[in-house]
Amino acid sequence: MQVFLQTLVGGIGFGAVYALVAMGFSIVYRTMGLVNFAHGSVVMIGAYTASTFSMAGRLPFPLAIAVAIVVTGLVGLIIERVLRPLEGRDFDLMLIGTIGFGTVLEALAILIWGATGHAVPSPVAAAPVDILGIRIRTYSLVVIVVAAAATVLLALFLQRTKRGVAMQAAAMDPQAATAVGIHVGRSNAIAFAIGAGLAALAGGLIGPMLYVSPTMGGSLGIKGFAAAIIGGFGNIPGAILGGLAFGILDSFAAGTFQGYSELVVFVVFAVAIMIRPTGIFGERTVNRA
Repeated sequence: MQVFLQTLVGGIGFGAVYALVAMGFSIVYRTMGLVNFAHGSVVMIGAYTASTFSMAGRLPFPLAIAVAIVVTGLVGLIIERVLRPLEGRDFDLMLIGTIGFGTVLEALAILIWGATGHAVPSPVAAAPVDILGIRIRTYSLVVIVVAAAATVLLALFLQRTKRGVAMQAAAMDPQAATAVGIHVGRSNAIAFAIGAGLAALAGGLIGPMLYVSPTMGGSLGIKGFAAAIIGGFGNIPGAILGGLAFGILDSFAAGTFQGYSELVVFVVFAVAIMIRPTGIFGERTVNRA
C-alpha cells in the first residue's frame, strides 16, 4: 500500500505538468481551431529559460519561472503574428508552420545551450514529507499546488474577465464576435501567449524532475497532446483530467513494466480513443479550416 500511494502521488505530480501542457494545446485549439505542433518545443524553451535564470542567473526559482513565462509568451505572440495572415485561408499551411516553428526552436536551443542538456537541482531543500508513514517528495507537492493554482487562475480569467469571455465568444463564432466589436486577431494572440505561458510553467516545473535537453519537448508535447485528446480536445477540464490520468498511468507503468512503460501507456491510450474517439467529455470543438 505504501508503494502504491507513493507511486500515485508521483504520478499526480507528473500528471499536473501534463495537464498544463494539455491546457496549452486546448486553449489555442478552442480559440483558433488549430493544433500548435510547436507547443512541445515551447515547453522545452521554458524549461531551459527557467533553469538558466535559476542556475546561472541566481534568480529565485519562482522568479526564474516568471521570466520564462514572459519569454515564451513573446514566442507565442510571434508564432501567432506570423500565422495570422493564413487564418481562414490556408489551414494546412498553418499546421505546417507550427511544425516549422518547433524545428526552429529546437535548433535555437541547441545553438544557445548545446545538445547535451543538463540536470536541474530541486529548488525545494526540504526533506520528504512523512504522511502516515508514506514519504512524499516535497517538490512533487509544490508542483501539484502550483499547477492547481494556475488552473484556477486560468478558469477565473476565462469565466470572470471581459477579455476571457471575448476569447470564448471569438472561438464560438468569429464573425458574430467581430460584428459586436471583438478583435478576433487579438483574442487569438492572447490565446497563443497564454498557451505558451502554460508551456513555460510546465517546462520550468518539470526541469528538476527530468533531464533538460533540446529533445525533451518531443516527449512532453506528445504526452500533453495525448492527454488533451483523452479529455476531449479543446475542453479545459478534460485537459486537466486527461493530464492527471496520463501521469498516473505513466507512473504505474514505469514501476511495473520498466523499459516498456511508454509502449504500454500508448497502447492503453489507443484503446481508450478507439472506445471513445471524442475523449472523456465527448466535446466536439470548433473547426475553422
